Amino acid sequence: MNAASPKPVLEMRGIAKSFPGVKALEGVDLTLYPGQVTALIGENGAGKSTLVKILTGVYQPDGGTIVLDGTPVLFPTAEAAMDAGVSAIHQETVLFDELSVVENIFVGHQLTNRFGLLDWPAMRARTRAIMANIDPDIDPDTRLKDLGIARKHLVAIARALSVEATKIVIMDEPTAALSYKEVEDLYEIVERLKGQGKAILFISHKFEEIFRIADRYTVFRDGKPVGDGLVAEADTNKLISMMVGRTVEHIFPKIEVAPGGTVLEVQGLSHPTEFADISFSLRKGEILGFYGLVGAGRSEVMQALFGVTHPSAGTIRIEGKTIQPRTPIQAIDAGIVYVPEERGRQGAVTALPIFQNITLPSLARISRHGFLDLAKEFEITRHYAARLDLRASNLSQDVGTLSGGNQQKVVIGKWLATEPKVIILDEPTKGIDVGSKSAVHGFMSELASQGLSVIMVSSELPEILGMADRIVVMREGRIAGTFDRSAVDAEELVRHATGNTAKEAA
Repeated sequence: MNAASPKPVLEMRGIAKSFPGVKALEGVDLTLYPGQVTALIGENGAGKSTLVKILTGVYQPDGGTIVLDGTPVLFPTAEAAMDAGVSAIHQETVLFDELSVVENIFVGHQLTNRFGLLDWPAMRARTRAIMANIDPDIDPDTRLKDLGIARKHLVAIARALSVEATKIVIMDEPTAALSYKEVEDLYEIVERLKGQGKAILFISHKFEEIFRIADRYTVFRDGKPVGDGLVAEADTNKLISMMVGRTVEHIFPKIEVAPGGTVLEVQGLSHPTEFADISFSLRKGEILGFYGLVGAGRSEVMQALFGVTHPSAGTIRIEGKTIQPRTPIQAIDAGIVYVPEERGRQGAVTALPIFQNITLPSLARISRHGFLDLAKEFEITRHYAARLDLRASNLSQDVGTLSGGNQQKVVIGKWLATEPKVIILDEPTKGIDVGSKSAVHGFMSELASQGLSVIMVSSELPEILGMADRIVVMREGRIAGTFDRSAVDAEELVRHATGNTAKEAA
């Protein structure tokens, strides 16, 4: 990257935005350059999402100016921003399961022929051309609901790239649902976009991604800019210090605990299409990590333990008692709870307030003669909100209005209120910032030290190595190996996850 800066594509100067009782942005500046990636860094609630919504025409700023190619502009609608060349790939982009890939890619900006009719051949051809550089195996006419999470994310990327006039591409946690290979493919896509002169705003909580792909950085804290510069002149400690206002010494604050007796024992668990011959044990006070690439079958195993899907063979024992959970209610009654990866759709009812979410699985315990005890409901909610350091204006705030990290705390609190024996955390820190990650890790370790047994599914090697006592590696629906944390490194875990277990000769 050249130290000399080209002429900016976009300048946001003195941007301000307030909501009732909250200053979301105050005096914010952001500059994007052609052919460069600028990383936007900050904790959840720092104002990143608000800025992106202003840039994409969803919100209107209360103050400040936006300059595009040297000309002041306004984006009164999302369509206006798109027409000006701003495309966004969000962490949880809204796609339509019942529509085909080509329909999802061109929704809102369909191509028409000279008669004003939809030009399906042109849209299919354009879709194939875009997907050739992303995933050529995805058929344009495939229904979106028939694709997995990772491939749906690739369709969202293709949709953003389908606007030929695009000057600015916003990538909000673009790798959250991608496998290692797909992440590498995304990096290649970004390099091509840079070569085409696109300005890229890259939002990620993963510092290895930022240092791998970004040219510049801008850091927000509490709705204000606190620093910017060249990534080549920064390091992780400097960025974290700017983000949180302090140095995070312990992102993985693990409490060493001597595990007790076996709480969960799984033998020969199999499913006709998802996994086979899964066997492992989990002890009291232990954090057992499950690592593997996307599609390895980890989440599917956890869903079987929670009664969401039904295995075809194998046994599950809790404290020596055989169970066969056919529904989540039966799993909860047996002492197993599950915090899913897709917290927004599967883990919480985002339209309900915090207190109703936290007590939802515990209604029988807080009811008397068929009537809810509201005082008890708030007592339980206050207890877990305090334990998890939940950040909200009040306990009646809708979960959907919380940041990703705080939504995750609500989901964890909901299940802890059931007083389980085993808690399964599936990608517990996906899409949340380093400060919230540290809080979740600290609480996870605290739970284990109090005797709760924890299964942690994670695709992040630092998290697995930093928090797990033992690590189960899965590949293609089977267990590829089980390791003690002290006797394994990142390289060996990756080798087993990818099937390349033979070390190259020196």
